[in-house]
Amino acid sequence: MAESPPPLQRDPARPGHLLAAGDWTLAEAERLQAALSGAGPAEALDARGIGGFDASGAMLLWRLCRRLELADDALQLREEHRPLFTTVCGICRNPPREIRRDWGLRALLGRIGWTVQDNAREIVALLGFGGQVLLTALRVAPRPRRWRLTSTVAHMEAVGLDAVPLVALLSFMIGTVVAFLGAQVLVDFGATIFVVELVGIAFLRELGVLLTAVLLAGRTASAFTAQIGAMQSGEEIDAIRTLGLDPIEVLVLPRLLALVLMLPLLAFLAMLAGIAGGMVVGAAMLGIAPEMFIARFHETMELRHFLTGIAKAPVFAVVIALIGCLEGLQVQGTAQSVGERTTSSVVQTIALVILINAFFAIWFMEMGW
Repeated sequence: MAESPPPLQRDPARPGHLLAAGDWTLAEAERLQAALSGAGPAEALDARGIGGFDASGAMLLWRLCRRLELADDALQLREEHRPLFTTVCGICRNPPREIRRDWGLRALLGRIGWTVQDNAREIVALLGFGGQVLLTALRVAPRPRRWRLTSTVAHMEAVGLDAVPLVALLSFMIGTVVAFLGAQVLVDFGATIFVVELVGIAFLRELGVLLTAVLLAGRTASAFTAQIGAMQSGEEIDAIRTLGLDPIEVLVLPRLLALVLMLPLLAFLAMLAGIAGGMVVGAAMLGIAPEMFIARFHETMELRHFLTGIAKAPVFAVVIALIGCLEGLQVQGTAQSVGERTTSSVVQTIALVILINAFFAIWFMEMGW
């Protein structure tokens, strides 16, 4: 077996020159270190004879050049080795420093500023995406052959029918809680009968549609983002564009239409379930018979309360669908991005639904409705 050449030796033809040969790798680090420690002064270093070359060998070569105080042009390297050597030299000259997070007031203000700027960009993107979806809907509306009824019905089942047990149960339980808490206050005034108006107005105007929208924001918006985000990661949306199809027409419009159709129905179911919960508490704890509860409800409730609440449902549906689909289309292609966008869609949707509901409540109150 042939003996490997020494890693470092003098050039017999050129005095003052060193020759580097063999493998300069981590496996040979101990042997290289011993050879480098005995290297005398030199004017140039010819490293074109190096075979195997990795980051450890590059670091040792840089240390040798630094100890010999060789200029940059005094080192001769093979072209395939030069990028690695240059990278290692840059790291050795400027080692990465540990970044300590600043928890001071300036850093806090900076993070708040970045958050506000990011939220502003999200709002602008949502408005632009909403306009794009509207234009696509207007273009598709007069062409019935392009309506994707099968996809729409499938999403209606997933969004509406599958959510009925959850919406009904939670609304019923919250109705019982509202009736019970209201009775605790009204019983001191001998006015427990007004629990009927409390539960009725609360669910017809606010709680029914708001609770449904929040539940769908966590259940449906996240599902839309995860589904479209997974397609984005798998380059399926790029394939849709390659086939000459519009992803908004194929993916967004069926989900948007399904949610606009189903959320008012779910909100109506939530209203009924919440009122039923109040009626159960009235019959079990307050001495208000179901017949009396229904008669009182019929006498005191006005149609405007129901219309005020149900009118907000399509607006919430549009917001939930647009945010869920937009966040899915913004996925960058990694599993982490899918998770981040799914979380962002839920947070944005719930926050925006509550803000819009507060605006509607103030506006209806000022209008005397």
